[in-house]
Amino acid sequence: MVRATARTPGPSPEDYQWQKNGPPGDIYTMLFVRGLDEREVLRRLGAADEDIRMIDDGDFTGPEGPQIITVRRIGAWTVAVEDRGWRGHEPQVLGALSRDGGEAVAVLRHDYAQHEVRYAADGRLITTVNLGFPLTRDGEDPDRLNRHLRELGIDPAAADSVDNPVPAALALAGRITGVTVELRHLRRPVLGATVPGAR
Repeated sequence: MVRATARTPGPSPEDYQWQKNGPPGDIYTMLFVRGLDEREVLRRLGAADEDIRMIDDGDFTGPEGPQIITVRRIGAWTVAVEDRGWRGHEPQVLGALSRDGGEAVAVLRHDYAQHEVRYAADGRLITTVNLGFPLTRDGEDPDRLNRHLRELGIDPAAADSVDNPVPAALALAGRITGVTVELRHLRRPVLGATVPGAR
């Protein structure tokens, strides 16, 4: 068992202590997309134009209802948060979000399954890393993110489990994108959509 922590300057698991008991919750996908604006990200995640609107604190994903996805711009990246969903974690969706020279990073938090980071570029799934057991990697280039893992104190060749996988996953995404998501970035109202059947 190892604890991920930053060994070099840059995003760190310690930057994400806010997510332990705060939003977005125990199941979500956080997407980072370079090359698309907020509305286009929502469209490629399945939102119809008429369903794109401001989302406030009264909007939430229920057990049977439509899924809430919110988007905001942080630096050069559009960041989307899927409330209790994982559509943006699916390889074909990451391909659509990253095609034509773009990039997309998906962080899946699922407290009842596993926590993963997927990195796609130019329509191709490059790397998937299971942040609970980072030896488990696949994709076209499973070792592409190894430098970033080492910078977080994770040996990609070791059969270690990581005891803070969600903060580690978010810090890994930050190392790829240069974006550190803060709690203020999750505040509403913010642009988003309700997407039926997004799971």
